[in-house]
Amino acid sequence: MMKRYDILKGPDGSLVEAIMDGKEPEDFEKLEAKSADTSTEKHVPYVERVGNKYVVKVGKEQKHPMAEEHYIVFIELIVDGVVHRKYLSPGDEPEAEFEVPEGREVWVREYCNLHGLWENRL
Repeated sequence: MMKRYDILKGPDGSLVEAIMDGKEPEDFEKLEAKSADTSTEKHVPYVERVGNKYVVKVGKEQKHPMAEEHYIVFIELIVDGVVHRKYLSPGDEPEAEFEVPEGREVWVREYCNLHGLWENRL
């Protein structure tokens, strides 16, 4: 069963985010977010509150690569059920700033074109 906020990957590589609970579309794979890095490439997104913004970075000690062949496609910040998203391109910094009110329930996730979906729940 597909749930709100699930990310699905189509056979052509397209990504779809569920906005309602329901049956998974045929031929789509539900992506399971990973939350622990065991390799030298860092994928877990980290968030901190800086003034009136949330700052999200991919890789705490070491930045995630942002090359043509390996990069972060998007970073999401979800605050009290509202999704904020920034799309990235090769050459960008693997980070995003979101000027939104401070929330009670905050989590972040990102999608790497090679290694899939990653999240960090606060």
